[in-house]
Amino acid sequence: MKEDLLHYLWKYKKYPLNGLQSTCGKSIQVKSSGLHNQLSGPDFFNAQIELDGQLWAGNVEIHIKSSDWFAHNHQLDAGYDNVILHVVWKDDVSVYRKDGTQIPTLSLQEYISVALLETYKQLFNTKNYKFINCENEFKQVDTFIKENWLDRLFIERLQGKSGVINELLKFTDNDWEYVLFLMLLKNFGSKINADAFLAIGKSIRYSIVRKLFGQPLVMESLLMGQAGLLEQEPGIDSYYNRLCREYQYLKSKYRLVQPLTKPKFFKLRPLNFPTIRLAQFSKIYATNNNLFQNLIDRKDVDVSDLVNLGTSEYWNTHYTFEKESNRKIKHITDSFVQLIMINTVIPLKFSYQQYIGQTNNDALFQLMGTFRSEQNSIIERYRDIGGKITNAKSSQAYLQLYNAYCKTGKCLDCAIGAQLMNIKV
Repeated sequence: MKEDLLHYLWKYKKYPLNGLQSTCGKSIQVKSSGLHNQLSGPDFFNAQIELDGQLWAGNVEIHIKSSDWFAHNHQLDAGYDNVILHVVWKDDVSVYRKDGTQIPTLSLQEYISVALLETYKQLFNTKNYKFINCENEFKQVDTFIKENWLDRLFIERLQGKSGVINELLKFTDNDWEYVLFLMLLKNFGSKINADAFLAIGKSIRYSIVRKLFGQPLVMESLLMGQAGLLEQEPGIDSYYNRLCREYQYLKSKYRLVQPLTKPKFFKLRPLNFPTIRLAQFSKIYATNNNLFQNLIDRKDVDVSDLVNLGTSEYWNTHYTFEKESNRKIKHITDSFVQLIMINTVIPLKFSYQQYIGQTNNDALFQLMGTFRSEQNSIIERYRDIGGKITNAKSSQAYLQLYNAYCKTGKCLDCAIGAQLMNIKV
């Protein structure tokens, strides 16, 4: 038995609606299961239950065994004093409130059919799958339910990114320009160097960045130096030598400290090398002043003119320092510009609208629907089992589905999983 199944059984009333009794013999009539709580505290808030004909309103706590109440130290937590019913699979000990009154316990073990348990086992408690638990049944789910759930998942994903943005707002003392700088820099690090690039950004006070507007070489020296890419002794490369001199001056003037996390080159294509990405990024911030406000005010989809500014001439013939290559203009690709929109601009706009009290996000959602869906192995595997992924809004929703539900086995917290249980039982 797993606790998520007990939550499902209680939430959707998958037990006999009549004839329930507590372990101490009181009749139980469930008027309302309550509001499912995914955070700390009792599992369901504001439930309504009749015990021997008397109506009680309060919270419900769910455990596999009654003794889990003590294993989780709920007897010491005042937040559990208003629990009106303890729902368990197996009752192995009586539970009391601080005032000495016994909390009624409902043991579901004797009320749940073997067929339901077998259905759960077949759907969600097996290792006989290649991708996700319900891959063989995924197509059976009603399209309306699936689409509504995916809309919620897209918002859930944006809200998750808003949580990250809120943490950055605390770090930056509510400086939205600085938050954009950090998020965009992290985005430029892609998956391999995201954390390293974010650490670089956090090691630089944004007041310094503002002062370097209009000075592309100095801006580049700041970022390359903080990334630890200017550590070699000066040699025959005059561009490298100049960056080193500029950085040493900045390092001394602003007492800069390099982060411990260093960017990696291993397993990266040359166009994704940290040197190239930092060169592109530095050009953006040397060219654009008040970039956040410019992005927020912009109504059209294309932001290429703000972010796709290339690099200094040096990088058109280099991927790393002191090693010349065939000439290639290092512009940002259209697909990378789209990733910037999906992972940085849209989440920032969403968070900023919440920050200033604007609740209508329809325009943002429509904007997301104009972008192509991301291409990765997770998206392709959902397509293989029947997922209809037509744009970036749907691909973001499916990524949220995978990361928050499928990968973690939270099948019964998922509308698709709950629907499959309803179909089968």
